[in-house]
Amino acid sequence: KELKKLAREGCWATCHTIRARVYHQLIQQVACRLVTPDALVYRDVASRLFGRPSVSSHPLPEFLEGCPMPTYCLNLEGITALKKILICVSNLFPDITYSPILPSLIALLLHYSKDEAQCFENISRLIASNAPHTSYIDQSFLAHQASCMTFGDLANKHCPAAHKLIASASENVFEVYSEWLSWLFHYLPFDYAIRVFDVFLLEGQKVLYRIALALLKQYRLSVSSAELEGTDIKADLQAFVQNIAEHVTVDKLLERAFGIRLFSRKEIWLLQMANRKALTERGMTMVQSRQSFHLAVDMQNFSSSIVTAQEMRIIWSWIPERFSLFPPLLLFSTSEDGCSLQRFYTCCEGYEPTVLLIRTTEGEVCGAFLSSDWSERKKSGATSAFFGTGECFVFTVRPETERYEWVFIKKPELAKAVPRSHQRSPSPSPEPLLGSSPDSHSTSSNRLTVPALQRKGRLSPFLAIRHFLLPSKTASMFMSGSREGIVIGGGGGQALSLDANLLWGHTQHCETFNNPPLCQENFKVQLLEVWGFQ
Repeated sequence: KELKKLAREGCWATCHTIRARVYHQLIQQVACRLVTPDALVYRDVASRLFGRPSVSSHPLPEFLEGCPMPTYCLNLEGITALKKILICVSNLFPDITYSPILPSLIALLLHYSKDEAQCFENISRLIASNAPHTSYIDQSFLAHQASCMTFGDLANKHCPAAHKLIASASENVFEVYSEWLSWLFHYLPFDYAIRVFDVFLLEGQKVLYRIALALLKQYRLSVSSAELEGTDIKADLQAFVQNIAEHVTVDKLLERAFGIRLFSRKEIWLLQMANRKALTERGMTMVQSRQSFHLAVDMQNFSSSIVTAQEMRIIWSWIPERFSLFPPLLLFSTSEDGCSLQRFYTCCEGYEPTVLLIRTTEGEVCGAFLSSDWSERKKSGATSAFFGTGECFVFTVRPETERYEWVFIKKPELAKAVPRSHQRSPSPSPEPLLGSSPDSHSTSSNRLTVPALQRKGRLSPFLAIRHFLLPSKTASMFMSGSREGIVIGGGGGQALSLDANLLWGHTQHCETFNNPPLCQENFKVQLLEVWGFQ
């Protein structure tokens, strides 16, 4: 904690010698693989590969194809050393297939290394790090894309104003977010980048997410929607980061970054793993080349009877990145499948997640993003219990477009992490459905059922409630279904509830999403659709 405080405050920023010693000692303490190349190995390999100092005859590694090569004020000798180290890294770490951040980190480290051999040893330890839930350097296009998706998810949750601005001004939001690491270790001026590196060595990749989010928030403060009309937002963000000194000092930037309350390192790691899994399902491999993979989903053929393609694009920008890789698929519609709850369940089971859309007879449109398969409702037996994860949210489309997320997204510190040995959490029962008596409210909302344990070898879901010690049972009432109807959101009211005929509904403020009523409190359904992902 003391070291983190010193790094965040820039205590060794003014003394080159102290920073050099701190870097070396910190990196020597990084847990890494047993056989990790050191300075002696570098001298041996370098003399064998190059003979003389000239490296002009050696091509740069393939894993740098298309990547920027920042040199951070290195002189000619330093640039030569940078290239030699990169070539030796390629030789000794043949599994690296894509790593755009590597040249920047080596260039920064060279400034604070006694020679290139020490620099190589230190960067090798960061590459070979095996600390749990901690990552320093992505080493494949798959890992890099997953980290870009994770940043997109975090920006969606923690920078909603900036995300909305970018989504409205750019056809491909992911392409903008795919530059997030370059903002930090390419476009930021040296004095800023080196302070980022200080905290990165101590705190790993999570701190990079924080600082990139702080840059995004600062960018939002400096521009308006009108100014961005017709602008190349990707290039505009690059220019903003390059000229960051005109907007905020490095101390203030870091202060704002550490003021952003993120979930635990393990929780972010789970999100990253989920994103990697989704990319793998799309056919991406560990040796995937950058040029041969396209992630964009074509929304041109999208057709809904409730929302327009533009409205669906907005909803699409809200959902987690790993699901937006896949085109939407209409699973259920009351106009085609009838007003049957049983038919609703039959059509939706087996799909995870789903998007529920409702148009009322008054023309209002609202809905919910539901992270879990509706078949989960069967696990609690006769007792109907809430299930789902903190990725669920409710929203309105007409007359206003607004999203209401799990209350702990904005205040994750209130949801304390559960120790790993105790990660089982009860699932609260739903509040009564439409027509239940007020007296039954107090008893039913206190009944608890324990969800089934995860199958061995399966990753625990991101924002699963069993990961947290929640201050109240009503904080995790995401979704529930029974023969009487469905409920979304709970605690003090229900965000959305529908009867067994999918004809009458009710909406109120609820504690899980802290939402206002999504439309008229008692409404009649004109049309209901459920969308899944192909």
